[in-house]
Amino acid sequence: MAVSLRSIQEPIKAELGTFERKFRESMKSEVPLLDRITHYIVQKKGKQLRPLLVLLSAAICGKITESTYRSASFVEMIHTATLVHDDVVDESYLRRGFFSINALWKNKIAVLVGDYLFSRSLLLATDHQEYELLQILNLAVKKMSEGELLQMEKSRKLNITEEQYLHIISQKTASFIAAACQAGAASGGATDQQQQMMHQVGQYMGMAFQIKDDLFDYGKAKIGKPKGIDIQEKKMTLPLIKALQDSDKRERRRILRLVKNHKNDKKKIREVIDYVHQSDGISYTENLMKEYQQKALDILVDFPESVYRQAFEDLLGFVTDREK
Repeated sequence: MAVSLRSIQEPIKAELGTFERKFRESMKSEVPLLDRITHYIVQKKGKQLRPLLVLLSAAICGKITESTYRSASFVEMIHTATLVHDDVVDESYLRRGFFSINALWKNKIAVLVGDYLFSRSLLLATDHQEYELLQILNLAVKKMSEGELLQMEKSRKLNITEEQYLHIISQKTASFIAAACQAGAASGGATDQQQQMMHQVGQYMGMAFQIKDDLFDYGKAKIGKPKGIDIQEKKMTLPLIKALQDSDKRERRRILRLVKNHKNDKKKIREVIDYVHQSDGISYTENLMKEYQQKALDILVDFPESVYRQAFEDLLGFVTDREK
């Protein structure tokens, strides 16, 4: 039976409450418009997976401290800033079923809000001399930017290989989840070796997380984005990459023409989705996702048994079993 996110959060329920209070306080501004927008952001928060990872990693490696709460707030601010900017770049007007910041307050204000969140996170760290936290997270932001730009470059030519795809998601998604785990571990008093172990756990978890996200484009579950959106944006994800890899040259050219020239034709997009389902693309991708999940679990067992480690293990299952 699938474990709910609520039950995963239970061992640190009180600490999550403390984090949310501190996070709200750290987002406040004396500018009324900015304060109104950040209040809207806090009210429409998502699963808060990354702060949960910070807190659990700290508890697994030692204990949750004030530094842990700052690390969790830093991580959530950076993540939120990237989402705000992404919605502007993607011209997206919905986020988690609610209006995005750019939909309500237009692009210029949304960009400035994202900038504010970035700068606010940096001040949160420097005001408390959290320089190790800065180093861990800034490196991850650099990798995220490089990964997104590499994906955009490859989407123009539609020539991405499986190896390149894995490198892209390692940079754009997994690196930040890995950094959240390492930052949490460091804040809880982990040794350098423990920090690197938790970083690797997060890296594998992030790979599984992004692969699951990419599978949604071809699935039947009711999710927060329309099916085929990656195809419309010419994003070559693993299910399609694998299907094309196993096809002959003629069929490959036909499918690539559909992706390149018919991105707004729902019937043609459906044809691409059906083609992927008829191939080995879905099962191959699901198996690789489970491999990354198992790699993360294999590292976690080297930490002492605890309710926190169990919650983290359950969270790994949640990431690969979720329906949105």
